[in-house]
Amino acid sequence: MTGEHAGIARDVGLGPFPRLILRNVTVIDGTGAPPYGPADVVVEGDRIASVFLVGPPTGPRLQPPERPEPGPGGHELDLTGHYVLPGFVDAHGHIGWPGHVPDAQYVYDLWLGHGITTVREPGCFINGLDFVRSEAGRSARDEIAAPRISPYVGFGEGHPAPFTDPRDACAWVQGVAERGAEGIKFFGYRRDIYAAALKEANRLGLGSCCHHHQGYVAQATALDSAHWGLGSIEHFYGLPESMLAGRRLQRFALDYNYQNEAMRFADAGRSWAQAAEPGSRQWEDFLDELVATGVTLDPTLNVYIGLRDAERVQNFPWHADYTAPQLWSYWQPDSGAHGSFFEDWGTEAETVWRDSFRRWMAFVKAYFDRGGRVTVGTDPGSIFKLFGFGYPEELELLRECGLEPLEVVRAATLWGAELLGRGERIGSVEAGKLADLVVVAENPLANLKVLYGHGRLRLRDGRVERAGGVAYTVKGGVVYDAAALRERVRTKVAAIKTH
Repeated sequence: MTGEHAGIARDVGLGPFPRLILRNVTVIDGTGAPPYGPADVVVEGDRIASVFLVGPPTGPRLQPPERPEPGPGGHELDLTGHYVLPGFVDAHGHIGWPGHVPDAQYVYDLWLGHGITTVREPGCFINGLDFVRSEAGRSARDEIAAPRISPYVGFGEGHPAPFTDPRDACAWVQGVAERGAEGIKFFGYRRDIYAAALKEANRLGLGSCCHHHQGYVAQATALDSAHWGLGSIEHFYGLPESMLAGRRLQRFALDYNYQNEAMRFADAGRSWAQAAEPGSRQWEDFLDELVATGVTLDPTLNVYIGLRDAERVQNFPWHADYTAPQLWSYWQPDSGAHGSFFEDWGTEAETVWRDSFRRWMAFVKAYFDRGGRVTVGTDPGSIFKLFGFGYPEELELLRECGLEPLEVVRAATLWGAELLGRGERIGSVEAGKLADLVVVAENPLANLKVLYGHGRLRLRDGRVERAGGVAYTVKGGVVYDAAALRERVRTKVAAIKTH
């Protein structure tokens, strides 16, 4: 992968400072605790030094010298009325590749512009592990304006032939660990090879996730993977197949061909209807057994909503200003482009998927209620889903599942950090943690739509206005004007369209 696709040298963002103070904010700390404030969040260098309460919401507030001051070389922002949350973690975010997006910086600006400060890159596809590792290092050193990046390499990357011996698969796992992969994305494989590779990854302390490919799920379901120590189940594949009712294999259309993308996604929507009914003994037993393994669900619901309403996703209001022409072109019906299959998507397919969502969401909520961990991933770049913008949509869909707003925020922050093995460093607004923060002018618990970068329409004083969007994103003490990053994307897209 050439440097032309990489993030540009950082030319935006202020800091880090010896001391940065975010004054008069209400804190939603990500642990599940209720909001509190007003408070001054004090950041020293790249870490949160303290969260200093300055008085009751409507009473007199402490004044200097009782409250912290920025000091020499410091900086402060008066954010009265604003809310501060931990930086968001996208547990399933692809950077995009040449010809798919203009460049990596386009993606990073959309992510940071929506408060996303950490991204797990599951697969490093097309760009390759070495490129993603390089970008992760540049981000960690603040050489580029980008979220923290956790590279999970696709199983088998660079191996010259399919694995036929579990020992070869384990040797490959050892090799990518030495190259700096933080984890592995599996799709399944021959049962003995997959099990051996996953167990070797766990032995080496690598993270793991799996999209249970239809070509392999008959050999190893999501429950099998969970028993072998899988970190997270991506999407939903492998879950209904673990509790099929009255059969051992999913019933596919008799002319089914996995390489036909429209057929693949249409039949995927029928898998939940073939599984045990919600609330049945088989459903309940499976849930209990899965929760006991400790595996995380990373549903990425948002990337599939076009299957229940294709017109909606093609007409999102942000596409005109923020979607690059090459990405829009990639989404047009094309038998060779993954997820670009709306050549004749109809009412019957959408009806199936609406029922599928009902069952899928019931499963996510039931898993959560039993103590299972659920995280926020967006899987952007396919099926008309744009980087950054899919994140608040995923939060809204988890709310639709039945999670309360505070529970949704915890899934987006602390639980995502814990999944990546970074819970001691990021994921909550607590002293000693890295200063990865999101600043919003309105209460996101009352309306998650305030997080959309294009804002949302509202009536105020008799006038319709578009308002909202993250105000500032702080990553490691570096303060980014989120609106300016989003405007930079708009400018780039407009320039591409004029050439």
